[in-house]
Amino acid sequence: MADIGEELRDRLAAAFGTVTGSTVDPVLRRSRHADFQADGALGQPGARSVAAAVVEAADLADLCGDVRVVGPGFINLTLSDAALAEWLAVAAADARLGVSTVESETVVVDYSGPNAAKEMHVGHLRSTIIGDAAVRVLEYQGHTVIRQNHLGDWGTNFGMLVEHLVEGGELDFATFYAAARQKFATDTAFQERARRRVLLLQTGDPETVALWRSIVETSRGYIQSVYDRMGVRLLESDFAGESGYRDALDGVVDDLLALDLLRDSDGALCAFPDGFTTRDGAPLPLIVRKRDGGYGYAATDLAAVRHRVDELKATRLLYVVGAPQRQHLEMVFAVARAAGWLPPTVRAEHVAFGSVLGADGKMLRSRTGGASKLTELLAEAVERAGNATIGMGALKYADLSSDRIKDYTFDCDRMLATTGDTAPYLQYAHVRIASIFRRGEVGEVPAAFLLTHPAEHALALELLAFPSVIARAAETLEFHRLTAYLHDVAVTFTAFFEKCPVLKAPDPVRTSRLALCQLTARTLSTGLDLLGIATPDRM
Repeated sequence: MADIGEELRDRLAAAFGTVTGSTVDPVLRRSRHADFQADGALGQPGARSVAAAVVEAADLADLCGDVRVVGPGFINLTLSDAALAEWLAVAAADARLGVSTVESETVVVDYSGPNAAKEMHVGHLRSTIIGDAAVRVLEYQGHTVIRQNHLGDWGTNFGMLVEHLVEGGELDFATFYAAARQKFATDTAFQERARRRVLLLQTGDPETVALWRSIVETSRGYIQSVYDRMGVRLLESDFAGESGYRDALDGVVDDLLALDLLRDSDGALCAFPDGFTTRDGAPLPLIVRKRDGGYGYAATDLAAVRHRVDELKATRLLYVVGAPQRQHLEMVFAVARAAGWLPPTVRAEHVAFGSVLGADGKMLRSRTGGASKLTELLAEAVERAGNATIGMGALKYADLSSDRIKDYTFDCDRMLATTGDTAPYLQYAHVRIASIFRRGEVGEVPAAFLLTHPAEHALALELLAFPSVIARAAETLEFHRLTAYLHDVAVTFTAFFEKCPVLKAPDPVRTSRLALCQLTARTLSTGLDLLGIATPDRM
């Protein structure tokens, strides 16, 4: 089912076609002067006359209580309370609140991407939260979603890490990697032993492989404990480590060579996709195999593209990765397209995001100057909130309510406020509705609506926009638009609550207002759940 605004747009578009003989976008939007305003007549010869003819031709009697042409050709449309009541009843009777399932496609979402043997830090916060929201919204639409957690579990660093473990290093993620790195930087003998370990690992030495596996498995356990604490949908079965692609890397190089897409560049094998140049205008290389024979990140990424398209049968690939990786991913996609591994039927998208900043406007750092540990951020939010549900919800909402491509400032005081554009404010609106039902000892109420007050009319308009908001979030992955919508619902509900008595109203108005409350609670709960945020009944 479309929302009522989409229905109105479709009918106006048909009327514009009748009047003009061509396809005209009605340019329908919400308005302060009416429920909606259509600007499609502007720019047409005799715009006001065209608008009047469109109003005459449009089939709007069952939707609108008032339609008028104003100014140079604006069409102002106010929906009737009776039409809103009918649409509310349909939405309330639908377990999905009017959100239709779509034609399913297989979507791979690559997100979080921590590294084995390292603590997760603030850099993983946004990818994990944004990726989780993408998974939830796309699954809600009916898509087959495959979560891929691209774990950094392979490479020359693991020779250093395995050797450090052999020599007594404690597998404590707060110190293990840094201690191994320090030893490697200061001890030439250790450097040589670590390099030998790399060769042993790459050639499958059983002892070295077993030690590497112990590091990776212990890392997975720690990482999964963080995900469980965050309440995201990533599972251990979603880990797709770089090591899983190592046997495919020779084939990537061989096939690219056969397609004449690689050439030697100072001993390395590089691709030079069209349209990418250095500052000097020279072709920009994408290093696939390094001069020492090792493989660059591009080789693994290309192998992953092939696997996801050929084996997982994905038709949409989402990479929830920081904005600085834009050029790298664009080059990988370009090479994959040139090789025929990314056909026109498959969309590959970089879901880019900005950084988390401290109060000083710089990258958020720990007290010791390093990247803030993710577990410490989670603990601070929960401790300050005094409740895990509220604290985790506040953290997620603060991230998702920012335009993801922009940086945002981590501010616990602001994100935990019960006023303003915050999760606690939305959660409190839900709690207020639960309180109404408890005080009135009310159970489920019938989906019977009778709108008698402008505040009810305004709330109905917001609630009926839910399907189009979800559709847009799924396509654009701009979750700040979903949070803005949910905030508008909460604000509009608050105005309704203050102006329209619920429990003391006489029937049938009382039943209608309880039904509005019930539908509002479901909309807030469903919308917040799609963002990974719980809605408590008490706070």
